[in-house]
Amino acid sequence: MSKMANTNLSDAKNAKNDEFYTQYADIQKEVNAYIEYDPNVFKDKTILLPCDDPEWSNFTKFFAQNFENFGIRKLISTSYAYDKKRVKGPYQLSFFEEHSPQFDKSKTKSHGKIFMLTRDSNKSGKIDIDDLEWKYLKGDGDFRSEEVTKLRDEADIIVTNPPFSLFKEFLEWLVTANKKFLIIGNKNCVTYKEVFPLIQNNQLWTGNGFSNGNAFFRIPDTEARDYANGVYDATTGLVKFRNVSWFTNLEHGRRHQPLQLMTMADNIRYSKHKEVREKGYPHYDNYDAIEVPYTDAIPSDYNGVMGVPVSFLDKFCPEQFEILGMCENLDLYGLKTRVYTAQECRDRYFELFGKKGVYDLNAAGVVNGTKVYQRILIRTKR
Repeated sequence: MSKMANTNLSDAKNAKNDEFYTQYADIQKEVNAYIEYDPNVFKDKTILLPCDDPEWSNFTKFFAQNFENFGIRKLISTSYAYDKKRVKGPYQLSFFEEHSPQFDKSKTKSHGKIFMLTRDSNKSGKIDIDDLEWKYLKGDGDFRSEEVTKLRDEADIIVTNPPFSLFKEFLEWLVTANKKFLIIGNKNCVTYKEVFPLIQNNQLWTGNGFSNGNAFFRIPDTEARDYANGVYDATTGLVKFRNVSWFTNLEHGRRHQPLQLMTMADNIRYSKHKEVREKGYPHYDNYDAIEVPYTDAIPSDYNGVMGVPVSFLDKFCPEQFEILGMCENLDLYGLKTRVYTAQECRDRYFELFGKKGVYDLNAAGVVNGTKVYQRILIRTKR
């Protein structure tokens, strides 16, 4: 099921189908982790929620409802124009917009909207979602526009579920402005050459995480047909993805919890993983490092370089480990000890499959002539 879910996520990216609405409970669970670590993380801050749809999205609802609790100075939320969306369902004009004095039929599809919350506009005695004030943007609300970029520059923290198809571009938009942020993206993005250096240099890390690693998103009713059985639940209107994570540069407590690990000898004797008990920790043919196929099997007493799964980043504690690089094709981190020739790659393919082809031995860590899955190279801090 998870493979199908990840396939659907990739298909959505390719099709520019980026209409995935985050659940209120998931936003609450994630944000609470930052509040617990630092109760003042949002205090006196301007929060921007771009790539949002304030009338339908839970990000605006959540931060508006917690405006006073968090001590937020200003909340800004922007939406993207319906006419500019690549994948369009039937246009839904909200009751809120239609019955507002600002409603303009000539702009409702072609212009984005901006919602702001700064004051008790309805004189109710508290500042909440009922005090949101809105107007049409001059443009379509694209985050790359000059109009929204100015809002980015004004903001202290940016929170959103950006279009999956534009994740790298959106992340660059944040990092170049040196902004604090909390966003959602495909877990595979950590292997991108534009993203991994940010992780290595402590400029980006994974968030607290979705419950049990499962992310459930609401999608427009018109998109339900695009998902296989078991991925889309018609009863709840939710799709399930396992390959999605929160990414941030805001501190949270789990990030500083060291892993409790066994020694190498104890792992080989007692590990719950049969592979570790039987094979131990083989050395790579092309890196001066050992293969560690499971995060919970990292040996506590090994001082050398280790190749660990990408999922290790969900448990990474910067006080416990140092990230050195990745096993990858271009040797961007200068850690390879061997580079295979094109002929060696062809010969190995024939040995494995009995026909002509190319087995790209340079693309990964290699153990006894066989590639392993994508690995991050780490070392324990002493």
